[in-house]
Amino acid sequence: MSAAIANPPTQLAPFANEPYTDFTKAENAVRMRAALEKVRSEFGREYDLLIAGERRRTNAKLESVNPSKPSEVVGVHQKASEDDAREAVERAFAYFPAWAAVSYGERTARLLRASEIFRERKYEFDAWLVLEAGKTWAEAEADVSEAIDFCEYYARQAMKLAKPEPIVQLPGERDEMVYVPLGVGIVIPPWNFPLAILVGMTTAALVAGNTVVIKPSSDTPTIAAKFAEVLLDAGFPAESFSLLVGSGAAIGDVLVSHPRTRFVSFTGSRDVGLHINELAAKTQKGQLWIKRVVAEMGGKDAIVVDGDCDLDQAVTGVLYSAFGYQGQKCSACSRAIVDEAVYDEFLDKLKAKVETLTLGPSDDLNNYMGPVINARAKKTILDYIETGKKEGRLIAGGGAGEGDGYFVKPTVIADIDSKARIFQEEIFGPVLAVTKSKNFEHALQLANDSEYGLTGAVYTNSREKAEKARQQFFVGNLYINRKCTGAMVGAHPFGGFNMSGTDSKAGGPDYLLQFVQAKSIAEKIG
Repeated sequence: MSAAIANPPTQLAPFANEPYTDFTKAENAVRMRAALEKVRSEFGREYDLLIAGERRRTNAKLESVNPSKPSEVVGVHQKASEDDAREAVERAFAYFPAWAAVSYGERTARLLRASEIFRERKYEFDAWLVLEAGKTWAEAEADVSEAIDFCEYYARQAMKLAKPEPIVQLPGERDEMVYVPLGVGIVIPPWNFPLAILVGMTTAALVAGNTVVIKPSSDTPTIAAKFAEVLLDAGFPAESFSLLVGSGAAIGDVLVSHPRTRFVSFTGSRDVGLHINELAAKTQKGQLWIKRVVAEMGGKDAIVVDGDCDLDQAVTGVLYSAFGYQGQKCSACSRAIVDEAVYDEFLDKLKAKVETLTLGPSDDLNNYMGPVINARAKKTILDYIETGKKEGRLIAGGGAGEGDGYFVKPTVIADIDSKARIFQEEIFGPVLAVTKSKNFEHALQLANDSEYGLTGAVYTNSREKAEKARQQFFVGNLYINRKCTGAMVGAHPFGGFNMSGTDSKAGGPDYLLQFVQAKSIAEKIG
């Protein structure tokens, strides 16, 4: 156990979201370019596995690359073996009682220190996100700020768990309910928010008193290694977590199915999420509990554009929702459902705006869009575009961008039927399907015609229609007269319905309950 923190927090100021850095200010842009240069100087560095504080190297290596320039190796990482995975779970299980015994206050103090470290290293983490994940400056800044928000928000929620709401007191008894941690958790974050979601899932589990084994995406392992540095610097015991790089096929199933694993926290694709859920549901020899799965699995998100709305506002909202971070957000708008009364005008306005978007290396502040994450993703997206050209009418984009990176042009395909593949299937790239609706009721029917239910938005000036959307638009996160991306911790608890996951609402007041169990204690007195 690392040294105890002397002064756990007793009272915290109300939560407030982390402000974004304004890169239009010259001094901020200078600092960001310096951070990019510093990070580039570390390209090619080799990183170790971390297993409960032990650093380990293997013969098998994994290289992460800069998706804007794939010839640049960002980091060299060790591929964990099945034996490494089993050992990591066993060691996390062995240390769990010691970490669970640490008070909520001390665990919270470490989390708040992690928040401070992220602020101190904010430009550096921005740069890692730009160069390993292909995020533009603005998208990277939002990612790091959200990571800070998760630390600050979950610190406050943990202190509430430490002092639960009182329960009914029976005569002659002292009655209470307390929250206790679960055990060993497996944290499997995605590459698209390789810091924010990684930080959120990991710190929620740790501050609740669990130990964790982190298996980051093979596309963004360097960012995960830098996060591990923050945890250690913040005072989290080295034994409280492990960091294992490797493919899901190689070690993921071992981690999920291990009988000592108590819960799995996953963000990623629908198919992988369902596989994890199925695997976790099978009881293993020696397993004493039903495993919990906290899963966020993507979406096929729609924005409904009513005939009675501010059309320019709607066009802008669709544009940013569809093409921010190259459409590689589970919350991204991939379907625009537009009233026939304004359909042609909407397409004209959208086409004009799409054609102004700049595409190129994400380290260039002038580019609105950077690369998609890897060559496989690029090929899949381009294949979907070819399918879309057969299913509808190409309005903008339609192919690969110029340069050595994994660039795909922002693409709009109109006149799409609700049964078309690009209307139904998650593409996870800069491809927008536009469909005509007869009226608002028809638009909601089209929007709900999906196995997913993550985010959605409605643009309308009608209060009656907005209320109807509140009742009938079946998504976990609904936005009215604003874009469907950019959920803010605390204000927009995030999680979806149906095949979008378990609706566990990250960044919300009940999220930490996923990582604890309630214990009722009644003592006879007098």
